[in-house]
Amino acid sequence: MSDVIAGLDLNRLNRIAGHMEDKYLATGKLPCAVTLVAREGRIVWQQAQGLMDVERGKPAQLDTLFRIYSMTKPITSIALMQLYEQGRFLLDDPVHKYIPAWRDLRVYKSGVYPNFVTTPVQRPMTIRDLLTHQSGLTYGFSCQTNVDAAYRQLKLDGHMGLTLEKLVEELAHLPLEFSPGTAWKYSVATDVCGYLLQLLSGLPLDEYFSRYILGPLGMQDTFFTVPQDKLERFAACYEYQSGDRFRLQDDPQTSHFTREHGFLSGGGGLISTIGDYYRFTQALANGGELDGARIIGRKTLEFMRLNHLPGGTDLPRVSAGGFSETPYEGSGFGLGFAVKVDITKSQTISSPGEYGWGGKAGTTFFIDPVEDLQVIFMTQLSPSSSYMVRQELRAMVYGALV
Repeated sequence: MSDVIAGLDLNRLNRIAGHMEDKYLATGKLPCAVTLVAREGRIVWQQAQGLMDVERGKPAQLDTLFRIYSMTKPITSIALMQLYEQGRFLLDDPVHKYIPAWRDLRVYKSGVYPNFVTTPVQRPMTIRDLLTHQSGLTYGFSCQTNVDAAYRQLKLDGHMGLTLEKLVEELAHLPLEFSPGTAWKYSVATDVCGYLLQLLSGLPLDEYFSRYILGPLGMQDTFFTVPQDKLERFAACYEYQSGDRFRLQDDPQTSHFTREHGFLSGGGGLISTIGDYYRFTQALANGGELDGARIIGRKTLEFMRLNHLPGGTDLPRVSAGGFSETPYEGSGFGLGFAVKVDITKSQTISSPGEYGWGGKAGTTFFIDPVEDLQVIFMTQLSPSSSYMVRQELRAMVYGALV
């Protein structure tokens, strides 16, 4: 009989290691693969494979430091909702209540930067619009419209010298892609949430995180800037090349993540380890608490992981963009997470209400409340859409449930 822990067959979970090695590591498609599977409040299976730094031949470890990019977004969203629980704002508050320069935002009609033709918004943007990516903001790397071209021209996706204050100031002068609440598009909205968090709390984002999320959860390896004494554990980041190869994109020894750079990106700025991020996901799986430290109320979290898209629809019906860190079909969106709403449409095994998100260098996580299951995966290959490894991993994990 197979070894079974917490209802998971370990022999079947071991298929993950073989699959990663044979399909992705030995073939040079991925530099590394670090995987964690937890159920019923404990880690059942975890393994580090491949090289965290190919150039220097350094093997990946369970404590390797990864750029988690957009897996920062759920942390920022939880942090902002902590202030909601304190009565500091309401979800339907207009954003211009806190950023007066945004009072007269307009919607793109035609033209190129700086000569845009615009129309008025149908209604003001709300904080809920920011949390659900229904704000009308975009990302420069979307490369789809004249508006995102302006983001690139103004370097609003995190270049050296950008600050949250500068981002918010520049966005006041650019049109939205659509009127708030009328569509969904992945965007810098969570960076704006980080700005609001600073404004409402009176603390810099890194200090707020440390005080109210990272510190209480014992996440000692999660930060915006890698400390000098931890640089040895910082992975290299790679970029996909045609022919299923990759090239070095960010050297850990010269990376801007190794020095103070001024842009505390709530949308994509954190570095973490798989073990540290597990402490965050386990707190969520527990309803907002870990080892006596509560970071969010149980009912608040339940509300956050509902589908907040209009009429309970899924992303394909309302999406105005082609990029997301989750497959569109069968996925809705809550306050900071993708939420599974239709399992058959998604064509991946899951449970209704499963939630999670990923980062642009291939990191991802999901939490299945029905099965009390969590999966976290870390690698460093951009873009995250290079391979279907997330879906394959999901199939192997669910196949191990007994």
